Amino acid sequence: MTSKFARFLIAAAFVFSITALAQTDSAAQMPSAPSAAAAAPTTTTTPAGGSKIGTINVEQAIFATNEGQRDFEALSKKLEPKQNELKGKNDEIESLKKQLSTQGDKLNEDARANLVKQIESQQKSLDRQLQDAREDAQNQQNEIAQRILQKLGPVLIKYATDNGFGMIVDTSQPWPQSPVVWWGESVDVTKPVVDVYNAQSGVAPPPTTGAAKPAPAAKPAGTGVKPTTPPVKPAEPPK
Repeated sequence: MTSKFARFLIAAAFVFSITALAQTDSAAQMPSAPSAAAAAPTTTTTPAGGSKIGTINVEQAIFATNEGQRDFEALSKKLEPKQNELKGKNDEIESLKKQLSTQGDKLNEDARANLVKQIESQQKSLDRQLQDAREDAQNQQNEIAQRILQKLGPVLIKYATDNGFGMIVDTSQPWPQSPVVWWGESVDVTKPVVDVYNAQSGVAPPPTTGAAKPAPAAKPAGTGVKPTTPPVKPAEPPK
C-alpha cells in the first residue's frame, strides 16, 4: 500500500526530552506537522526521568498503526480512479509517439508537424496533471500522518516515562541525515509503542489476507504513471 505514497517529511533529529515534555501538556508539545521537530535538550546531563536512551522510527510507527494502515489504504483506493485516468492519458501519448516513430517518414510535412504538436501539447497537459496529482496525494497523506503523530506523541512520552527512558531519538532518517549513527534492536521501542497506541485507539487491525504491509519508505503517489519516453523531436521545416 505505501508504495503508492510519497515519503512524507519527518525531521531527521526528532528527539524527545522525556522529563521536560512530561512536565508540561504532552499533547501541546507534539509537532503540528510531520516536518516539524521537537527541540533537542540543551543540557548534556541525563534527564531525571530515566537513565535509558531509546529509539523509535516515527515514520514506520505511523504506517504500522492499525489506524494508519486503515487510512492509508482508504486513501490508496480513493486515488485509484485518478491514477487510472492519468495512465490512460499516458498510454494515448505513447501510442501517438509510436505512430510518429513508425509512420513519421511516410507523412507529409504538415501531417507530421501536426502529430508532433499534438504529442507535445498532450505531454505538457499530462505533466501538469501529474504534478497536481502528486501534490494532492502528498497533502492528503500528510494530513493522515499529522493526525496520527499528534496522538502518538503522548503515548510515546508515557511509555518512555513508565519504562525509565530519559530520551527517545527518532531513526526515521538514515545517517548522515540523522545524527544517530548506529543503534541496537534492544533499544528500539517502535513496536511496543505502536502496540500501546493500537490498544488505546480501538481501531481493529486490517485483515491479514491481502493486507498491505507498512514500510518506512515509499514511492511517489497519486500518479500510477511512469515518465514517458523522451520528448519527440520537432518537425523539420519544409525544404
